[in-house]
Amino acid sequence: MEKKDEDLKKAQMLDARARNISHNVRCTECGSQSIEDSQADVAILLRQLIRDEIGAGKTDKEIYSKLEDEFGETVLYAPKFDMQTAALWLTPVLIAGGTAAGLVYSKHRQRTNVHIMALDLIRGVSLTPKERVTILDVLIPPPPPPQGVASRLRRWLNR
Repeated sequence: MEKKDEDLKKAQMLDARARNISHNVRCTECGSQSIEDSQADVAILLRQLIRDEIGAGKTDKEIYSKLEDEFGETVLYAPKFDMQTAALWLTPVLIAGGTAAGLVYSKHRQRTNVHIMALDLIRGVSLTPKERVTILDVLIPPPPPPQGVASRLRRWLNR
């Protein structure tokens, strides 16, 4: 009885392991389904191949390597990071970084150009000292607020 329970647990573990591997392998015929979900002939054969490899004592990594060698890297849902897939992995990061840099540069130019142009306009104009002080107070931007944790907390509490 104990032997049957042990054999049943071992079979369940091997089946769960095979299903886990099958969920991470793309069906070469369907392309959009894992071999676990696909009913194509090639998916059935790949599921059997995985079960045979597990029965032979192979590790998951060895099984993934064998499938990758036989069917190419596209058979795996999560391709590894190397020179061929670097563009695939880095393109979203580069686009987000470029967009953020463009927005920061645009905001910086917008903030500085208006004040410089306004200051250039009043340079040649004769003003009284009081008018000059008033215009400079209006045109020169205030210093940026401190960015420490304490100042952020104060601003948050003052909302």
